[in-house]
Amino acid sequence: METITQILARELDRPVQHIENIITLLDEGNTVPFIARYRKELHGAMDDQLIRQLADRLQYLRNLQDRRDEVKQSIENQGKLTEELAAAIDGAATLTEVEDLYRPYKQKRRTRATMAREKGLEPLAMLAFAQGPAVDMERAALDYIDPEKGVETGADALQGASDIIAELISDDADVRKLLRELYGRRASITSKAAAKEPEDSVYRLYYEFSSPLSKTQGHQILAMNRGEREEILKVSVEMDRETALVALRRRVVPGRAAMEFVKNAAEDAYDRLIAPSLEREVRSELTDRANEGAIGQFALNLKPLLMQPPVKGFVTMGLDPGYRMGCKVAVVDPTGKVLDTAVVYPTHGERGKNEAIDKLAALIRRHKVAHIAIGNGTASRETEQMAVELIRKVGGGVSYAMVNEAGASVYSASKLAAEEFPEFDVNLRSAVSIARRLQDPLAELVKIDPKSIGVGQYQHDMPQARLGEALDGVVEDCVNAVGVDVNTASAPLLTRVAGLNGTTAKNIVKYREENGPFTTRKQILKVPKLGPKAFEQCAGFLRVPESGLPLDNTAVHPESYQAAEKLLALCGHDMADVKAGKLGDLKGRLAAYGQDRAAAECGVGVPTLLDVASELMKPGRDPRDELPAPVLRTDVLDMKDLKPGMELRGTVRNVIDFGAFVDIGVHQDGLVHISQICDRYIKHPSEVLSVGDVVTVWVKEVDEKKKRISLTMRKDKLTFS
Repeated sequence: METITQILARELDRPVQHIENIITLLDEGNTVPFIARYRKELHGAMDDQLIRQLADRLQYLRNLQDRRDEVKQSIENQGKLTEELAAAIDGAATLTEVEDLYRPYKQKRRTRATMAREKGLEPLAMLAFAQGPAVDMERAALDYIDPEKGVETGADALQGASDIIAELISDDADVRKLLRELYGRRASITSKAAAKEPEDSVYRLYYEFSSPLSKTQGHQILAMNRGEREEILKVSVEMDRETALVALRRRVVPGRAAMEFVKNAAEDAYDRLIAPSLEREVRSELTDRANEGAIGQFALNLKPLLMQPPVKGFVTMGLDPGYRMGCKVAVVDPTGKVLDTAVVYPTHGERGKNEAIDKLAALIRRHKVAHIAIGNGTASRETEQMAVELIRKVGGGVSYAMVNEAGASVYSASKLAAEEFPEFDVNLRSAVSIARRLQDPLAELVKIDPKSIGVGQYQHDMPQARLGEALDGVVEDCVNAVGVDVNTASAPLLTRVAGLNGTTAKNIVKYREENGPFTTRKQILKVPKLGPKAFEQCAGFLRVPESGLPLDNTAVHPESYQAAEKLLALCGHDMADVKAGKLGDLKGRLAAYGQDRAAAECGVGVPTLLDVASELMKPGRDPRDELPAPVLRTDVLDMKDLKPGMELRGTVRNVIDFGAFVDIGVHQDGLVHISQICDRYIKHPSEVLSVGDVVTVWVKEVDEKKKRISLTMRKDKLTFS
């Protein structure tokens, strides 16, 4: 039997030694970002996503082994564990298979079969179920009549025997496996409207819906589940009964002593026990698969959103639009510090709009605002139009961007926001968050529960613990990929750094408030409750720009400082060249010297050496700066301005199973259906698109009444209806 390590190596197509090394590192308490970045030689440079996948699968396989042991022990305690059964349990590849094998031995509630056994009818059942010559069951049943036990007639005895056989068939692991596979190939999931005359709703596509299990999409499963919970839909799994019975009879009946009797018992087993059980199982499996797919897609969308390039070095004005309560305004400096706040009322008639423009123009001139960030929620359309007029009034030099404000209200009402801005009301805090989202999306979005960021589907229907775990992993990977300035980072941002937690993050902030900025990485060891292990995990991801040692402002881990200095010496450079940015020829010199030779002399592996070289060439670099910049606008489009065939540039806001939503500068995002993304077949839009991508699209169709915009990325297939 394969070991867990061997299974993982086969599934991930990686050497066994690499898998063993990762398992050891995980068991020693190392974080995924640390393993991925600083232990590449031990695992062949696997990325953080693959290591997390390995960790999840490792946990499943360990739970599977634990369950195997529990089941075997339980059966052993009953004195019924055979070598064959033990081998079958050990060979079970899934928890479902283990439970199937355990089913006959599991303590059951009182069933019809157990009551029949209490009446002494098991021998009669075994007589019918045995292989051998034909048996007259009606005659045999007469021997089991016992009024004291509740067996008044031969028919009562036969019914009890049938109940026992039906349960035996239902508990047979091979039978369940056979029918489970048949369901997978031949069954369909159907949904119908619960009401006889249903009203139009978002579930109208599912009022008469049927799809083979194998072809049903995750978003369809989740939509049907929600419609069922809201009592709008009735959902069921449909399987041709005769097809299932034919397969069941072939497996159960041949050669039995009472073939017709067993055949009838098998049909009862299917109708009463197996089919309802398999339907529940299939629905659960479909839901689990859909949930995992949706969680995976959410995580996939979240990463590029968090990794959006920051708009650094500019004074930014954040606008949180609103009707009754007005538009909240916050002006922040390039570091995110609040310079000014205001409330304006651009939706309160022409006078209100003009007053808003005058007031905001004064703020722009006073603080030299370069960019305006507008939240894309309520009244954003009117606010955007006002912003365009505002830009014209100040004579240009200012641009605006629509910012996804999902979760801003959650943050503004949070304890964290209250601690950060006790002097501001909830609405003004939201405006600050919107401004900062444009300046540094990652630093701001880490303050918000990832589930509230709004780049998924059905997130409130997901298993919340599993969703939270997956999304937290994405946030952690993004934060550590970028790195964090230990002297400016907030406690929530520091909490996401590998090796740190809520307590040590707060202690870092408190330490720098009491002692001034950190001047070296080593100084971090002085932070209370931050021990050597935590320092090992976090040090490489924390930047200290104020340090006199350039390495402290890079992703080079302190354990590799000597290697970095040795590398510089081998290539004819020193730390002064790093400070001066004079290492343009470092890679060339390293190649000339020989990577393997240099790595050996530096005492590190080649992957680490190459990482060190890259960091030395760009100390303090932000990997997000290499990505396409966000779209900044100076004019606005209205839906009525859109015409079929119009070419536009837009930003992908969300990627879902059936397409992608693109912000094209109109209040309503447009949908690019999966069939309109590219000229080749793709299983999922994420194969081509990610959240934050800047794309060229063409308008296919505009429905102003329903506020729907249909887009295409395939100009060659552009047609109009």
